[in-house]
Amino acid sequence: MAYIDYYKVLGVDKKATQEEIKKAYRKLARKYHPDLNPKDKEANKLFQQINEANEALSDPDKRKKYDEYGENWKHADQAQQQGGNPFGGSRRSSSGGFGGGFGSGSADFGGGDFSDFFESMFGGGGNRQQRNNARFKGQDLQAELKISFREAAETHKPTITVNGKNLRITIPAGISNGQVIKLKGQGSPGVNNGPSGDLFITITIADDPVFKRIGDDLYLTKEIDLYTAILGGETMIDTLNGKVKLKVPAGTQNGTKIRLKGKGFPVYKKDGEFGNLFITYTVNIPVSLTEKQIELFKQLQELSM
Repeated sequence: MAYIDYYKVLGVDKKATQEEIKKAYRKLARKYHPDLNPKDKEANKLFQQINEANEALSDPDKRKKYDEYGENWKHADQAQQQGGNPFGGSRRSSSGGFGGGFGSGSADFGGGDFSDFFESMFGGGGNRQQRNNARFKGQDLQAELKISFREAAETHKPTITVNGKNLRITIPAGISNGQVIKLKGQGSPGVNNGPSGDLFITITIADDPVFKRIGDDLYLTKEIDLYTAILGGETMIDTLNGKVKLKVPAGTQNGTKIRLKGKGFPVYKKDGEFGNLFITYTVNIPVSLTEKQIELFKQLQELSM
């Protein structure tokens, strides 16, 4: 029979604390529990290995013995045959199960007999009563919801279908691309009357052809003609609430930036608060000039010398 690295089974370091071992066990046992994977033989096998690893590492005496002998476990087997448990006391887990399990009860959650390696090293399987009767929280579920840029700017209540169930959810105005909304208890059902898992919805926001969003601020580029840039005038600007008319000062340079306070994106879950809108002017230089226009520009050039 081969040596089993229980630390590797649980995915923890050999210096892991008891709390870290307990946390790793809970996570893996929930993932591979037979009731959540009824037709998956590999998952059931892993569940048994996880329970065995936890039985060995959650008990301080067993862990001490396991750490001392390691790959030389056969020496532990010999010592056990000669003098019983080298560390004294009962071979039963001090927690009455696998590190206290998932509740206040003392049941353990083994999926079957322990391996020959475990039996040889520790001489028994501990408390095996009430196996698979522990309460497990159901698996968490993941979903994605795609919305438009304009939808993200307003509070709305779309319906999303997850596992055949229609859920009406609230998307607050100002939500960010990639943000995750948690719906408690909307995941998979629990095991043995355990609580249901949670549903995590990742929000994906489509790009907008007009605005670029950075945080709560919006940015856009507005093209103005040469004559308006030189002489001044007016131009229409898009905002989330419609168009507004802006005055363009005479002598506006290409790349000039202005700010419209409070005309940006709504601030998430803060009613009445908005970011700013930043506008960059680009001056359109005419390329198809008439002879008369060219002559006038030459005159202007001479006057500026």
